[in-house]
Amino acid sequence: MTNEAGPGVPEALPRTLHRIREQLGTERIDRLWIFPPLIRGRREQGLVAVSVYTENPECRQLHSAAYTAERTGQGLTVTHSFLEQGDAPPDRLPRVMDGVVRRARDELGEPREVVLEGKPEVFDELMAEFDPALLESTPS
Repeated sequence: MTNEAGPGVPEALPRTLHRIREQLGTERIDRLWIFPPLIRGRREQGLVAVSVYTENPECRQLHSAAYTAERTGQGLTVTHSFLEQGDAPPDRLPRVMDGVVRRARDELGEPREVVLEGKPEVFDELMAEFDPALLESTPS
């Protein structure tokens, strides 16, 4: 991970997590992998991988939520890209995340894995780690 001096954009990750919840619903989310952001001054790029339950208990859908955020004199901009990456057995997903880190060549550090298992209270605990003001005027 390459971080230059700067504050980054503290609103970016909680707003991205909020969008993930809106799009997928916490009851469908098995796990999240939150990669450390790449910060350059008042710009930030990040990635959250999401494992989603499917009708087949032996399979998970993998989604990626990438974000780019910047704070300028004009205000805050956060853009998101949500993609369905494919299906895989749940026991293979940790290896997939290791591959993401290896291919990123020092751009990404090791992700933080958050095990939700469809429990909204776990997602709420994750969101409670952030200052609620960071979500104010979250665009829908």
